[in-house]
Amino acid sequence: MPQLSTRHVALLVETSNAYARGLLVGVKKYVEEHPGWSMYLAEHSRHETDFSWLEGWQGHGLLARIESEETARFIRRLGLPAVDLSAARLVPELPGVETDDGTIARWAVQHFEERGLRHFAYCGDERFGWSLKRGAWFAEHVRRRGLTSWEFRMKPSGMRAADRELLAEWLTSLPRPVGVLACYDIAGQEVLEACKIAELAVPDSVAVIGVDNDDLIGSLTSPPLSSIEPDTTRTGYLAAELLDLMMRGRSLEPGLRLIEPTRLVARQSSDILAVDDPLVAEALRFIRDHSDLNLAVDAVLRHVGLSRRALDHRFVRLLGRTVHGEIVRVRVGHIAELLSSTDWTLQQIAERLSFSHPEYMSVVFKKHTGKSPGQYRRAVSGSVARQAFWRE
Repeated sequence: MPQLSTRHVALLVETSNAYARGLLVGVKKYVEEHPGWSMYLAEHSRHETDFSWLEGWQGHGLLARIESEETARFIRRLGLPAVDLSAARLVPELPGVETDDGTIARWAVQHFEERGLRHFAYCGDERFGWSLKRGAWFAEHVRRRGLTSWEFRMKPSGMRAADRELLAEWLTSLPRPVGVLACYDIAGQEVLEACKIAELAVPDSVAVIGVDNDDLIGSLTSPPLSSIEPDTTRTGYLAAELLDLMMRGRSLEPGLRLIEPTRLVARQSSDILAVDDPLVAEALRFIRDHSDLNLAVDAVLRHVGLSRRALDHRFVRLLGRTVHGEIVRVRVGHIAELLSSTDWTLQQIAERLSFSHPEYMSVVFKKHTGKSPGQYRRAVSGSVARQAFWRE
C-alpha cells in the first residue's frame, strides 16, 4: 500500500447529539493509536448541508453521516475515499458502519415483555432512514410473538405544539399499558411530554425507552428516561480503520458493518410490572425487593400463599418463565448493575448479593448473559447504568 505522510480527513458528523459525539470519540481513539491524521471538523447540527467550510480543501478521505441527498451529492462530487456512518444508505456504493437496529428493537421488545407488557408501539422520525428501519425491526420482533404494534412518525418540521398534541392523541388511542420505543432520546422526551398533555401515567400506562443513552436528556426528563446505548466508540473506531485502509489503496466491499449496542439502561420511565394477576404482581415485587439475597422459591411461595406448581403456572402463562427463572433474571441484573456502577471486586459483589462463591456467581452471570463479569465490565466501563444482556 502507498504510504501517506499526513492523511487529511474531513468529518461530516454533527456535534449536536450524543450518538454523533460518541462516533467522534471512536475516531479520536483510532487517530491516537495511528498518528498522522489531520482532522477537519465544523460544529453543525444533524440536518446541516452547508459545506462551505471545506471550500479549497485538499483532502484524502471523509467520514460522513450521509442522511440527506445534498450530503450524498457532495460526497460523490468530491470523489474521495469515504465511509458512511448512517443506515440511510444514500450512497450505497460506499462501505458503512452503523448500529444494529435489529438488536436495538429486540432488546426493547424483550425489556417490555419481561415487565409483562403485551401492547407495543414505536415513535419514529420520518426524516431518517435509520428510524424507519428501526421501526420495521420493532414491528417484526413484535410480530414474531404473534402480537401487533402501532407506529407514530414525527414530521419533517419537527415537534411543534400541534404535533405534540397529535402525539398525545395517538398515545391516548393505544391499548394500555403499552411499551413505546422512541427512535432516539429526543423522541423519547417528546413522548414523555405528550403523556403529560394526555394525563397518561408513566410508566403505569405508558412505559418508554429511548435510544442513545444521552445522560443529559435521560436525567432531565420527568420521569428519567430508559435508553438503549449504542456502541458509538467502536462504530467510530471501525469507520476510521476502514477509511485508513481505503486511503492506503485498499478496495473494500460496500454495505453496512453492523455494531451491536452496548446495553439497555433502565430508568423510571420503563420501571413497570404490568400483570393482571395480583398474586404474580406481589411475587414480582417480593423478588425485586430481595434481589440482594439468595432468595429461595419457597420464600416466594410462602409470601403469596400458593403452591410451586400453581405459581409457576401463572408465571409461565404471563411472563414465559418460572419463579426460579425470574429470581435468576433479577439477580443477574443486580450483578450487572454493580459491575457497571462500582469498582468492587467479584468477591465484594458476591458477598453483597449473598452468593456463596464469586466463581459460582460468575458462572451464573455468563450462562444468562453470554459474557463473563470481566467482559461485561470492560464493555460498559466508564458509565454508570443498570442493564443485563439477554439472548432471544
